[in-house]
Amino acid sequence: MNAHAQIAANLIAPDTSGMNFYRADPALTDLLRIHLPEDLFNHIEPHLDRLGGLVGGPLDEAGRMADKHGPVLHQRDKFGQDVQWVEYHPAYRELENAAFGEFGIHALSHRKGIMGWPSTYPVTAKHAFTFLFNQAEFGMGCPINVTDGAAKLLSNYGDDALKAKYLDGLTQTDMSKLTQGGQFMTEKEGGSDVGKLTTSAVQEGDHWRLHGEKWFCSNADAKVVMLLARPEGAVGGTKGVGLFLMPRTLDDGTPNHYRIVRLKDKLGTRSMASGEIKLEGAIAYAVGKLDRGFVQMAEMVNSSRLSNGVKSTSLMRRACHDAMAVARGRVVFGQRIIDMPLARRQLMKIMVATEQALSMSFLTADALDRAEAGSQDAAALLRILTPTLKFRATRDARKVCGDAMEMRGGVGYIEEFATARLLRDAHLGSIWEGTGNIVALDALTRAVGRHGAEAALAADLHARLDDSPSVPQAWRNRLRGLADRAIGFAREVAARSDNEGDARRATSSLYHVASAIAMTWEAHRIHARRGDARRLLLSRLVIDHRLMAPDPFALVESETQKQIVAHLLGEHDVGMAEAGRLVLA
Repeated sequence: MNAHAQIAANLIAPDTSGMNFYRADPALTDLLRIHLPEDLFNHIEPHLDRLGGLVGGPLDEAGRMADKHGPVLHQRDKFGQDVQWVEYHPAYRELENAAFGEFGIHALSHRKGIMGWPSTYPVTAKHAFTFLFNQAEFGMGCPINVTDGAAKLLSNYGDDALKAKYLDGLTQTDMSKLTQGGQFMTEKEGGSDVGKLTTSAVQEGDHWRLHGEKWFCSNADAKVVMLLARPEGAVGGTKGVGLFLMPRTLDDGTPNHYRIVRLKDKLGTRSMASGEIKLEGAIAYAVGKLDRGFVQMAEMVNSSRLSNGVKSTSLMRRACHDAMAVARGRVVFGQRIIDMPLARRQLMKIMVATEQALSMSFLTADALDRAEAGSQDAAALLRILTPTLKFRATRDARKVCGDAMEMRGGVGYIEEFATARLLRDAHLGSIWEGTGNIVALDALTRAVGRHGAEAALAADLHARLDDSPSVPQAWRNRLRGLADRAIGFAREVAARSDNEGDARRATSSLYHVASAIAMTWEAHRIHARRGDARRLLLSRLVIDHRLMAPDPFALVESETQKQIVAHLLGEHDVGMAEAGRLVLA
């Protein structure tokens, strides 16, 4: 490159091309060391390092190409036969080979021996790979998730014959043997109101025939589909809904009796085929008890909501990396952007929301691991954490990705850079598996109002404060008082139906307090291991800027705030004495 071209290239702020996203994220390493046994962490770290490098290089480019060249539905083959098939760009296949083949993200919780580990992986480890992979491409997260979910439903509720026939394919990492899963739930008659669905199921020997339409079908050409339908003669509402497994191809090799009417033209996740499906006597098999179909599917939805929260966190982390690359690499008006007060404030808004979501993602994943190991307390904790994470992290992702785009300026609006795609994809998170209103009501009216799950959250948060003795007692006392107020507010909202309008605010309060306490607990653990207490400073910013209502006419840029920001945007460790001084200042 000649000198003139070099100068011209330097006029545009750098991006994250070539970055290893694992090495660039010490917080991820810190949290994995906290939540995973040492031998498991040591085993997966080289694989995370490899994935981090791929995400910053070939997978990032594959994600851009797959988004630009979306799937195409063909109605006939070249011989004129009515055989539907979806054509994907080779870049999409490259993403599949990495996600399903090399790293087996869909099967980490189901199949032993992946990446050389003798057992299955805990959810916490699995979602470390989810978090990294989706920084390259968000759309593929859906096929990974629904294949994982289909395997979980089949494993938990399918009969032996059904498991013998389909479970191995759903958990394969050999791409020639893999059968990806799909999830067809939404109908025109009812999205969130599943009890209104009209898809019918008529028994015919050892199988069922399905009739009806599914309006929004994830991974539309999946080989194995989980869906809900109402058996003939069943009662109305969700109690009359059964869960069914529907293969794409019948045993004789012919297509099953359903067709993809069209693919959706979506705002984001353009790489992945979402479609409208018409069921025309499709053969399917009952999974579990027919009167428990909705309850069984709801369990998968809760796991999917956790995955959704992790993927939204992934988008935020990628946006944060990009914003930092711009701020550190571009000089305007004689200064680096990162040294300008307003830019620093914007960067902190991006960073704080991202770090909150990371802490809450691993807190929730850890609760799921403990719940699956038999802990009833963890199960109750999971019941409140899952919708709380899903509600707030997905909404924050939209704002964070938008702010990161603005940090890059007009160039960020151009599809050649990642920020435009991140923003488009971020809007799906707060819709997929329940809109913000639906999930906030789930957290308040059901998790709190019906199940009393807030008691488990209160106990967990108090225990984490007790388990952080190196943190100043005064700060822990303040957090303890805020936790009690947030729990009390949630109970008040849940107790009265006329308070429904406060459900979103109450859910956000739980999220902010829980994340601030999680960061405090993490700071104690990280400082004990390697002498860095910066996450305690993040805890202070969460309380000041995300929980407490500011005075619109008061100055907020105090000397304390400036020092906190300087530490967080810097690259040096902060001792507990200094961090403790600042959180109490």
